[in-house]
Amino acid sequence: MRIRLGLAALSLVGGFGLASFSTSAATAATCTDIDVVAARGTFEPGTLGAIVGDPVYSALQKKLAGRTLSSYKVDYPADLSLTSAAQGNADLVNHVTSQASACPAQRFVLVGYSQGANVVDNSIGISSAGALVGSPIVATIPGALEPRVAAVLLFGNPIRALGKSVTGTYQSRTVDFCADGDPVCQSGGDDVLAHLGYTADADAAAVFAAGRV
Repeated sequence: MRIRLGLAALSLVGGFGLASFSTSAATAATCTDIDVVAARGTFEPGTLGAIVGDPVYSALQKKLAGRTLSSYKVDYPADLSLTSAAQGNADLVNHVTSQASACPAQRFVLVGYSQGANVVDNSIGISSAGALVGSPIVATIPGALEPRVAAVLLFGNPIRALGKSVTGTYQSRTVDFCADGDPVCQSGGDDVLAHLGYTADADAAAVFAAGRV
């Protein structure tokens, strides 16, 4: 019950406009050096996500000033529906696959916050089923494209409350921030506001990613 109430509070504090969901196929963007693919949190406003996606992208632009960057906002409801994370999972994989085909030299940085972390987890083969606003895996990034994923940046990742984390192929390229007391990623956490403070980790995440591209 505490987590459900926390989600309601996060919705009120963090979101005033739910982005519309489109079922159209992902469209390949300009072929930059690095494509930053960001999955926002539940009801999170902003271009890529006001709390995480936007500040992380801005920090990456500064850390990677000698590279060209593009960004993609994962197209999914980011709401509390049972299929929300699964729709994001499918869209993220579709985008990376089509983008990689159009731009053979491009690499990717995946960013996921809260429910968006579930989306990224699923897309790299780590199931978020059973986690808060999670879902079973519906698609994974093809193994042939795995080397082109330079970094995975996760914030308030719900699977951590289940005692899970990113393991295997992507482990060394993943940084997973969980604030002390955040009930979304920490079992027994009771500080709802901790879940809204990940903007403070944007620079550290960018430094991590910059060391891997």
